[in-house]
Amino acid sequence: MGDAVGTRHTPGSERIGAAFAAARRDGRIALIPYVVAGYPDAEGSERAALAAIDAGADLLELGLPYSDPLADGATLQRASSAALHAGATFASSLALVERVARARPSVPVLVMGYVNQFLGSDGGAQVAARLAAAGASGAIVADLTPDEGEPMEAACRAAGLALVYLVAPTTPADRAAWIASRAGGFLYCVSLVGVTGARNSLSGALAGLVRPLRAASPIPVAVGFGVSRPAHVRAIVRAGADGAVVGSALVDALGPDGRDVTTLGRAVAALRAATVHSPHG
Repeated sequence: MGDAVGTRHTPGSERIGAAFAAARRDGRIALIPYVVAGYPDAEGSERAALAAIDAGADLLELGLPYSDPLADGATLQRASSAALHAGATFASSLALVERVARARPSVPVLVMGYVNQFLGSDGGAQVAARLAAAGASGAIVADLTPDEGEPMEAACRAAGLALVYLVAPTTPADRAAWIASRAGGFLYCVSLVGVTGARNSLSGALAGLVRPLRAASPIPVAVGFGVSRPAHVRAIVRAGADGAVVGSALVDALGPDGRDVTTLGRAVAALRAATVHSPHG
């Protein structure tokens, strides 16, 4: 199915690419909200996921609760811990993917997790097959690099999924181009050195980070980590990216009990409004 390495030509990657292309035709970048599966509980996370989609998500990222989420800041660590305490499991997260994908089939769903949740003795084949059967279009494995990614790439190719890789601000240009050549769906551009979490501002060097990636990448480039306000999304538009990922700020919007989907929806709608390209550049 396409390349001997990478997952750029899988059905899942093509679905993701189509969502970015549809946003581009509308004069926008794609908005990718993040919801923690199982937070505050199974029903609550489903309501949050559907509210995010209905408020304007082009794609949806569902985070798999994990006991040691090393790339996540305090907000997502708290939500992940709460989900696990509420009984979230990998199987229940798959069930959420299936319900959301069935309820909103036009919006690609990606899952985000860590290597230990995906790779087993079969190199991730069983997990990839289960994700595809549930209706996922792709996977983001935060601590997986292409240097060690071939088994998971092969598993995703066999299942028809995109495997999204991340590029950091510290990644050298030649390595970033190589990572882009191996990524599927979109290239995840990490906006900062550090963990996830809402920030007051994004790096003023964002354009200098994004534009070379965009020139080197055969797939869309989306910016995440620290993105929390419409002003941040507008900065991402100006930087030349194709999409924006927003996570911690939306978990915060759910309130202390994780159930305020009305405020979540308003936050997503405001972020969506900021995705439009300005006629003035």
